[in-house]
This record gives sequence, structure tokens and C-alpha cells, in this order.
Amino acid sequence: MRTNIVLNDALVAEAFKYSVNIHTKRELVEVALQEYIQNRKIKDIRELKGKISFDEQYDYKEMRGER
Repeated sequence: MRTNIVLNDALVAEAFKYSVNIHTKRELVEVALQEYIQNRKIKDIRELKGKISFDEQYDYKEMRGER
């Protein structure tokens, strides 16, 4: 998708300081979006804490045939 955006020059400059193999603003924005999505997925998983109940009798080794 092609789009034009105005970026904060100070933020872009600081982001480039932390980048290793990123050489263009396009790459920088793409990596930033990927990291944003990854962090949101992690946050969603953390919100499940305490909401999932586990079967005390569950034995993964038995299911694998290790016993």
C-alpha cells in the first residue's frame, strides 16, 4: 500500500540510532509496524493470565507415548 506520511524528524533520527541493518525510512517504518504488532500480541496473551484453567490430570508425556 502506498501512502504519504509526515514523520517526526527527531523520532526518526533516534530510531536510526538503535537500528543496525535499517538504512531507509521505509524499512524503519516497516520494522516499527512489525514490532508494534508483535508487542500487541504479547499484551493480548498477558491479558489471559488467570483466565485459563488447566486440567490437573493432564499428562503431556502420556499423550506423547513416553510412558
